[in-house]
Amino acid sequence: MPLPNLSFIKHFLTTALLIAGVHFNANAQQVALIPEPQQLDWKKGAIDTRGIHNIVINDSSLLPLAHSIQKILSPQKFQISFSKPASLKYITLTLDPSNQPQKSEEAYSLSAKENSITIHSKSLHGIFNGIQTLQQLLVQKPLLAQVDIMDWPAFKWRGYMVDAARNFMSLNLLKQQIDIMAAYKLNVFHFHITEDIAWRLESKKYPELTSPKNMLRNAGNYYSVADMQLLIAYCKERFITLVPEIDMPGHSAAFERAMGVNMQSEKGSDICKNILKEICNTFDVPIIHIGGDEVTITNPNFLTDMASVLSSKGKKVVAWDPGGSLPKGTYLQMWNGNIKPKQDFPAIDSRNLYLNHLDPLDGVVSTFNHQICDTSYGSDNKIGATLCLWPDRRVANEDDMIRMNAVYPIMLSFAERCWKGGNNINPASLIVFEDKLMSHKKSYFKNLPFPYVAHSNIEWQLIGPYKNNGNTSTVFAPEYVRFFDTAKLQNTLTLKGGTIWLKHFWHPMIKSHLQNPLDSTTWYATRKFWSNTDTVKNYWIGFNNISRSPATDSPPVGAWDNKGSTVWVNGITIDPPIWIRGGQKGNSEIPLIDEGYEYRPPTKIRVHKGWNTVLIKAPVASTKSEWQNPVKWMFTFVEME
Repeated sequence: MPLPNLSFIKHFLTTALLIAGVHFNANAQQVALIPEPQQLDWKKGAIDTRGIHNIVINDSSLLPLAHSIQKILSPQKFQISFSKPASLKYITLTLDPSNQPQKSEEAYSLSAKENSITIHSKSLHGIFNGIQTLQQLLVQKPLLAQVDIMDWPAFKWRGYMVDAARNFMSLNLLKQQIDIMAAYKLNVFHFHITEDIAWRLESKKYPELTSPKNMLRNAGNYYSVADMQLLIAYCKERFITLVPEIDMPGHSAAFERAMGVNMQSEKGSDICKNILKEICNTFDVPIIHIGGDEVTITNPNFLTDMASVLSSKGKKVVAWDPGGSLPKGTYLQMWNGNIKPKQDFPAIDSRNLYLNHLDPLDGVVSTFNHQICDTSYGSDNKIGATLCLWPDRRVANEDDMIRMNAVYPIMLSFAERCWKGGNNINPASLIVFEDKLMSHKKSYFKNLPFPYVAHSNIEWQLIGPYKNNGNTSTVFAPEYVRFFDTAKLQNTLTLKGGTIWLKHFWHPMIKSHLQNPLDSTTWYATRKFWSNTDTVKNYWIGFNNISRSPATDSPPVGAWDNKGSTVWVNGITIDPPIWIRGGQKGNSEIPLIDEGYEYRPPTKIRVHKGWNTVLIKAPVASTKSEWQNPVKWMFTFVEME
């Protein structure tokens, strides 16, 4: 990585300083660190950082990073030098190529003691990672908990992908996401910028690619050469590798409209080669993604020819798996849940890591529990994972891509998993992580969408199944008793979570909460919750968390969903929202607006002092799904903060 310059520090530190506001436990002297370091040893006592006025470095390349610390601890004045001061508190940044030779280039050690803070690494990237941890440790300036940390990533590829081809994203919104990536130690920005809907990257050789007449959405919006160079530099300053994706030969209708040929034709193939050469000659990127999925391959040499062009330019190649045939050594990004890593093809895991299909609450949980590449720690053949944002459906405004897909809470869960690795995943560790997540929400994400509330301790009693013979309006025993004793009912099951998947729409590839969900059955779920007063509270309630990709129908007028789902609190039926587009037939060009609990006004429910009872009815006639309207047999009921 090239040496960072000072141009980014002011903008980046705005993000970093906010992150440093997480809760500080003065007694335990521990703070909420995400991702959690591999080795963490809290010491007694704390350092008063007001006495620190010196930063010691052993290499001039550390100057920009030293200045970044100076900004963090401002308004203190610092001296940056190459020798330790006598009898003073100081911060030391040390580059040591022999440091931790058995660990990643990104490894670092951090020690905060009575008179000094030291960060050691073999690389600038490692020092940068240590500074991200330091920023989170500085939660209650001027106090800093004393601690010893030895840290390294479990996986070397920790990526985040944005599809800016279907829905264009401004540079400001892209920078916002990149800043948060850097603060949580993600290091690959996968930039998907060509699609059926539009080609978003300027080509000097083929300017017709970005002509507004060839775009079906956000016409005229694309990334100029200067824009792309700015983003690449912005990423490098944060030790993030930008990986552009030029999707080929599928997802290429925009290319065909502009060029008048199919990519796999002889002429189309030559144009694609020229485009890749232009990208290689124009942009300083070491890795290029060429897609290769969801297309009938008519030219068996197409993808190998494209890979050869990139290899001849010294670039590493990434493609989707499943996809076309590619030479050994190609990085394969697994997107189908049934795919496994392949020998001689370094694997990147994106299975079940598509934000556009994840429910916010369960998305954090499933991502936290995800075992990357089916292993606890990375290897040369299992290099890591990429969290993907595919907002296929048109959005009303660009911020909806972040808000409706719960990008930030799930990104933090993903950062924890791909840095920490896949061991020690259990319900207790999830509860600990959730507490940290809520601390970060309260500090840094006050002014950004962060649709998540603590829910892992919510306990439901499920009652069923009752056979409804395809009639979801059939009434069963739990509805006859408003304040019933579940001990008197048969076939109860205890489950935890604010969102419960009775049967995931990709079951059994993705596990459901029920081990053996059956069609034409009705389940009930109940729990009690306490209120200190008679009051009105806000709740997230939902029965179909609509994916932000397919053209799914809006909920029917006067109902929560088309399955007959119902909710009662203290025996009173809770009415569904008055849907803005109730009954609207699904259309990819009609944005979602209030269909999801996480982006519509909460449901207000009057509760009484003491114990209150909620009862959920969740029936299904058939779980047979089709792409545009998948059957999502699920429910969400959780109090908002």
